[in-house]
Amino acid sequence: MIIQDRIYGTYKITSPVILELIHSKPVQRLRKISQMGPPDKYYHLKGYRRYEHSIGVMLLLKHLGADKEEQIAGLLHDISHTTFSHLIDWVVGTGQTEEFQDNQHEKYFLNSDVKNILVKYNYNPKRICNNKNFSLLEREIPDLCVDRIDYAIREFPLLIAKKCFSGFATYKKRIVFNNRKLSYLFATNFLIRQLTHWGGFEAVTRYIHFAKVLNIALEQKLININDFMENEEFIIEKIESSSNKEIKNILFTLKRKSLRFLPKSRKKYRKKFRFVDPEFIENGKVIRLSQVDQKFKDQIEKARKQNEKGISVGLIVKKNFNYLNN
Repeated sequence: MIIQDRIYGTYKITSPVILELIHSKPVQRLRKISQMGPPDKYYHLKGYRRYEHSIGVMLLLKHLGADKEEQIAGLLHDISHTTFSHLIDWVVGTGQTEEFQDNQHEKYFLNSDVKNILVKYNYNPKRICNNKNFSLLEREIPDLCVDRIDYAIREFPLLIAKKCFSGFATYKKRIVFNNRKLSYLFATNFLIRQLTHWGGFEAVTRYIHFAKVLNIALEQKLININDFMENEEFIIEKIESSSNKEIKNILFTLKRKSLRFLPKSRKKYRKKFRFVDPEFIENGKVIRLSQVDQKFKDQIEKARKQNEKGISVGLIVKKNFNYLNN
């Protein structure tokens, strides 16, 4: 298989186990799961799919010299995502932590087709489904890890994304930059995404309202919780065909590419706060950016406080109906 990635370049995949896993049902299902949450029709930005992210994670791990086991873990790290990705966290009430997928990952993984494929090639499924076993794939905030890098860098302007890609290196099984300038470039662009996208007005407003649509659909038994393990087209068809006036009103409004015209809620909402504080190598030493850049450190703290305050989201009101201020 030849994979051409717009950031990482062209890779030839010859590993039988990786090829079989790519073609497996759990991985192919990710082609119909929106990375950013709401599908493009109801979001303000053009998104991409979990499949592209998962392939990208595998390729970046390969580029960084990770062994095949970690590449496999990277490819499979998101197979347990429900439709609309982290939107499920807002449906079940854990929106500020976004932990639903992590909490169900092992159970889904070990009951899926990928388990048998891994056993066939003498890999331990229990080990591979635990991302904590792989230090390049997953690390706690604010460290760099391949998962965090890939979902961010895909939103960067292409030139900036490629510059950052050129600066990644590994040191004692963790990711660092080969110079300070590129570490700052990546970290500040990551923070821009947090402020203007992931934690911004449009994203939070759309998450709140699309989650409301899904909750109404569950209450009206248009869908059930198991449907979230299907693909998004399956659920979209059901909610778009509903005659429920609340659903129709919300979906009609979410098609607008800006919701700034909506009146604002009194109640404040916020999404998970994401940031990175990368390490870089200089004169043979590994240094964390915030230790030598007070301005950047101050930017992080300002953004953190802003996120903690929350956002007054846009209200979708019809005939005095206002569920967010109730």
